Amino acid sequence: MSKLILTRHGQSTWNAENRFTGWVDVDLSEKGKEEAKKSGELIRKLNIKIDISYTSYLKRAIETLTIILKILNLPMKFNTAWELNERHYGSLTGLNKEETKKKIGEEQFKKYRRSWDVAPPLMAEDSNCLENFSPLNGGIPQNKIPLTESLKNTYERVIPFYGIEINKNLKNGKNILISAHGNSLRALCKYLFKISDTKINELEIPTGNPLIIEFDNQLKIQKYYYLDDSRAKNIIFNQ
Repeated sequence: MSKLILTRHGQSTWNAENRFTGWVDVDLSEKGKEEAKKSGELIRKLNIKIDISYTSYLKRAIETLTIILKILNLPMKFNTAWELNERHYGSLTGLNKEETKKKIGEEQFKKYRRSWDVAPPLMAEDSNCLENFSPLNGGIPQNKIPLTESLKNTYERVIPFYGIEINKNLKNGKNILISAHGNSLRALCKYLFKISDTKINELEIPTGNPLIIEFDNQLKIQKYYYLDDSRAKNIIFNQ
């Protein structure tokens, strides 16, 4: 039986400022570092071997993973993949969420933020935010770099990566740890838990609270649970 551990990075500096972050490469806040430590402590209590770790190209997820690996007393060996990056928020990137909601109205705000297939307007090709993207993005094929994304677009890069890279290791009985982002993890959970296009807007992924998914030898999910019951969110399955 293999285990997949999904961990959303801790609070970032832009999370703390209530700004749309997306692909901008910001640091963890002090609270975010504490949330990462909490994740590591919770995972350590499982007393299982972590065989392979994955994270995105964004330093808030990388730093979360390195904090966890340190607590687990594991070597700093992990795989980075742009496919696990946060959803690209297009022209909303950098904007304050409350101010944006007031400006465009709650209905349109919800569509941009939570709908399955509605993407915000494109980011301008000369946007100042591009200067703050991860330098690792230089390794992404030019035709793969978006200027905006819906959750559907995010799903379309996360799931092929899962199928090619992560699935094979789960099949081989490996325990895998992923440190990623709210939307890349929502996309993965949509696939794993067979969540419908209309229900996915209800799925929330908490920070600092690892989600454990246990598979049988046929990669059917046998069990799933958050490590901290007090901060667990509802997991939608096959709806």
